[in-house]
Amino acid sequence: MNALKRHEKLMEILIERKEIGVGELSSLLDVTGKTIREDLARLEEKGLLVRVHGGAMLAQNDQFGILSSKGTGDKHTAEKAEIAARALRYIQPGDIVALDGGGTTLEMARQLDNAPLTVVTNDLFILSELARKDKIRLVVPGGERVRNVLIGPGSAAFVEGLNISKAFLSATALHPELGASIYTGDLVPYKKALVKTARQVYGVVEHQKFGKFALWTFADCAELDVIITDSGLDAEQKKLFAQKNIRLDDGSGEQENQA
Repeated sequence: MNALKRHEKLMEILIERKEIGVGELSSLLDVTGKTIREDLARLEEKGLLVRVHGGAMLAQNDQFGILSSKGTGDKHTAEKAEIAARALRYIQPGDIVALDGGGTTLEMARQLDNAPLTVVTNDLFILSELARKDKIRLVVPGGERVRNVLIGPGSAAFVEGLNISKAFLSATALHPELGASIYTGDLVPYKKALVKTARQVYGVVEHQKFGKFALWTFADCAELDVIITDSGLDAEQKKLFAQKNIRLDDGSGEQENQA
């Protein structure tokens, strides 16, 4: 396993555990303790974790790229619900919509009316939610299951062949310079394909994730037509994004919704 892939796996383990020791990481990743300590030092330099005695812990408390087997839990439930309701205003009957995997897009699926619509998704929780809404046509790119999502080498090519009206993408972190990023490299080609293919691309990101970054950038902020967030976004973050002419919709009325 090369260093980059090892760093990715290490961060996934930390996302699940929040804190873990060098010995256990060494065993799980089948490398020496020296290698683990070197990995932790590099990741700490990037601000992704904090080394503690005998191990490491997450530097941020909400670094999620893909969901655990327990689903979304109750982290930032109100923010997700607010963003989902705002995002649904951009969807019109008859649209071909891509819902990326994630807690906020899952909340969109929960709130989505049973109306004529085509939804493209690789998220198993979203599929389960929409399966009982019989007026919605579901399109599922193939792949192997990784927690809540299906990932395969042909998924990106599949979505690039579709005519997608609007894509709604989740992110682990959003930074005005480093763009929208996640920790799971296997998901990057699929997300990039959605960005490339969809006529309109929307980021759905809670305010806690602004100004932060993860391992892999899948889109520059300029590639997102609108970044939809909740009303908790502070004025300083709004200013940073406004300076780069990045359109935000936080419900304040400063940005006009356009379907």
